[in-house]
Amino acid sequence: MVLKEDRRYHGLWMEKDNGNADKERYRKLRQLTWKRLWEEEVPRFDMATPGERATNVALIRAVGVVFAENGKASQNADVRRWLRALLDDPHEKIRRYAMAALPKVGAGREEEKDLLTLLQKTGNDREKKFLTDALDKIAGEQTLAVEGGIPPQTEQKALASVARAQNPGVIQKHQLLHDFRGLKIHFRTRRGLEPFVVEEVQANPKLRVIEQTGGLVIAEPTGPFTVSDLYTARCFGTVGLAPSGEAATLEESARIMTSPATLQMLRAFTKGTIRYRIDFVSKGHQRGAIKQLANLVFAQCPEILNDPREAIWSVDIHSTKRGDLLELRPRLKPDPRFDYRVKDIPAASHPPLAACMARLADLQNDETIWDPFCGAGAELIECALLGRVKKLHGTDLSGEALVAAKTNLAAAGVDPLIAEFVRCDFRDYKKHTNIRHGSVSLMISNPPLGMRIPIPNLRELINDLFETAAVALKPGGRLVFINPIKSPALSHPALRRDYHQAVDMSGFDCGLEKFVKL
Repeated sequence: MVLKEDRRYHGLWMEKDNGNADKERYRKLRQLTWKRLWEEEVPRFDMATPGERATNVALIRAVGVVFAENGKASQNADVRRWLRALLDDPHEKIRRYAMAALPKVGAGREEEKDLLTLLQKTGNDREKKFLTDALDKIAGEQTLAVEGGIPPQTEQKALASVARAQNPGVIQKHQLLHDFRGLKIHFRTRRGLEPFVVEEVQANPKLRVIEQTGGLVIAEPTGPFTVSDLYTARCFGTVGLAPSGEAATLEESARIMTSPATLQMLRAFTKGTIRYRIDFVSKGHQRGAIKQLANLVFAQCPEILNDPREAIWSVDIHSTKRGDLLELRPRLKPDPRFDYRVKDIPAASHPPLAACMARLADLQNDETIWDPFCGAGAELIECALLGRVKKLHGTDLSGEALVAAKTNLAAAGVDPLIAEFVRCDFRDYKKHTNIRHGSVSLMISNPPLGMRIPIPNLRELINDLFETAAVALKPGGRLVFINPIKSPALSHPALRRDYHQAVDMSGFDCGLEKFVKL
């Protein structure tokens, strides 16, 4: 058996080196286990002739990727040593593949030194490009110590790496920004939830709403404000600080990012090194444009550093009819509004959506609230944080979801004595819970929508939810939920619909609805 397998993979070495041959070899090698690659394919590579080695460079790439995914930590030094030795190979292609693989296996100071040595020796422009690409990922103090020959892109990455280790920077959430002339605040949300964001922002005396469009509420400051002031609202998804003006070119974007007003804001809200990442929203991969813009910004202001790893700011670039609109978004992790979300489950509710649903419920005193599909508990927690809650009930078919809900409830500081979580089908609530007919004042839920998790008969499930609400709710009680059924609409004679709004649920619309028990 071993001999047959050897002949099979030995055939990879003898293929003609043309076109997509490397990609095909890599695809086949990529399917092997790490043990197979390291114990069989690497020794075979080492014993091969120079010509065979050059033909099978795809192995080097496979080693870097597969080791990063499931290699043993105890083998890290050996893998790095093997790749470092390949940097001295007489064949330039082998050296290129080795330098590209090194960052994937945790390259450090020794590897940085090797790459710098090779960079000083080589006269091959293509090899220099691959060397600097590799250094961009691992460059540090040794790179900064080199005099001349280091591209600005690599210098910036080295500065960012050193800063990340020594002075990573944090967002100063409570620092006041006094000079806010021309600055706009962009609250982004799901399309359809803008009214809830407007309501919250209008309640903030430091902000004034000036415009709302699909998924976006724009405000302007009315006085000095802090980042924390922006996070008093709970219904938005992200918030960005937008300097005045739109950019038609990358040069104009760089000027906006390095303008005195932008720098003053970044300095006010940042303690330590200002590090940012760039995201061309909705444009897919824009590596060339990102690199060009980052280099333009660095040339004009070396104080702020492009660094996609653990950056504290994100420069989100949104396309408009007039040009690109830049938003500087503080990357607060965890989101201070939802730091209770310590456990999650697949298809769990998005907390800002849960916050919108809780506001729509219009809580009264001594509410008894039930979420029939409680998931990780976001809707129940958002209601509890608004106050006026007497009892919380959560049911779900998933035991994992109930564990997450209990954990998150505790993290939110909600009294566990007012909460009951039971694993059961919501239709059998009377058998398994303390809920009684006519005892619930609010049912609130984001039920399965049939997108991520297939539902055999979604219409029947939602119809059963209406039937259950008609019995479990007291007169005047409310049902607030996300309704995935569009047409024909479902309802119940005992329930009156008081609110309906189509909401974008990440690519498809559902109805955010509120019903009242007659």
